[in-house]
Amino acid sequence: MSVVEVKLPKWGLTMEEGTVSEWLVSVGETVEAGQVLANVETEKVTTALESPVAGVVQRIEVLEGEDVVVGTVLCRIAES
Repeated sequence: MSVVEVKLPKWGLTMEEGTVSEWLVSVGETVEAGQVLANVETEKVTTALESPVAGVVQRIEVLEGEDVVVGTVLCRIAES
């Protein structure tokens, strides 16, 4: 079983950071590929962060309200 790091993607040319405004999943929860994990605010919009894989949420690395730079690991999912 491999663990996938879900990182903050760069959604726009000028995007440098984002804020997790709300987690929609919790540790231990089973998720499907494409399922929305969290809402992320950037300076221009709020965007849904989708799971790249199906599996179980192992860790949430970033708290709600925390500002992080592009590429930061937001959570880890153990692939099923």
